[in-house]
Amino acid sequence: MLFATALAAYAQGNYEIQVYGSDLVPPHDTMVELHSNFTFEGSQTIVDGVLPTEHQWHETLEITHGWNDWFETGFYQFSNHQPNGGWMWVGTHIRPRIAVPARYHLPVGLSLSTEIGYQRAFIFPDTWTWEIRPIVDKKMGRWYSAFNPALERALHGPDVHAGVEFSPNFKVSYDFTPKIAGGLEYYGALGPVTGFLPLPYQQQDILPAIDLNLNPKWEFNFGVGVGVTRGTDHLLAKMILGYRIGR
Repeated sequence: MLFATALAAYAQGNYEIQVYGSDLVPPHDTMVELHSNFTFEGSQTIVDGVLPTEHQWHETLEITHGWNDWFETGFYQFSNHQPNGGWMWVGTHIRPRIAVPARYHLPVGLSLSTEIGYQRAFIFPDTWTWEIRPIVDKKMGRWYSAFNPALERALHGPDVHAGVEFSPNFKVSYDFTPKIAGGLEYYGALGPVTGFLPLPYQQQDILPAIDLNLNPKWEFNFGVGVGVTRGTDHLLAKMILGYRIGR
């Protein structure tokens, strides 16, 4: 049962594979992002009514608007393509986020994101979920690091009784040139904060990734993820392509 829960949770988690930095979309600008993820090796059977993840193609449209230098709002539409099937709508989330503006000159970047939304039961049995994501990052010369100790809570579904779960994300990268950076990203889902799942049933995913900063209006991120536990899809690729509309 633990294994089934871990697989179902990861099926939801790999629609948007991203470690957040503390910076917001600039005031009055809008960022449009397409998150594209493909699972090469994942679950192959239906688990508790949840479709298998192997050879699923996920497309997530994210639209984020910056209201001022301390507040933005993001909106998600999730979709996927099943093997031997077609495209289907998966769910919708909304994500307000606040940050400490750069004018305060803190030694680290700080922001706080909260995300709430719905997803269809045959993709993720917990149809309504809530996430609180603290974000801490730091730039030191050519090195950059970010830590997202996210807390997740099922609001409707079989995992409501599990309470708050801990899902830490981490990124470290190095600027090889002013426009090209590469590094590692880590994504985990460890289980309830009152008692983590046994290691084989946790989600542990490591992604070597590259970031291209070729134009101030564009963003590009690409990575290949390797799952290191039984509760994780074993091999997937992800790409984020974003365009900023505004000044």
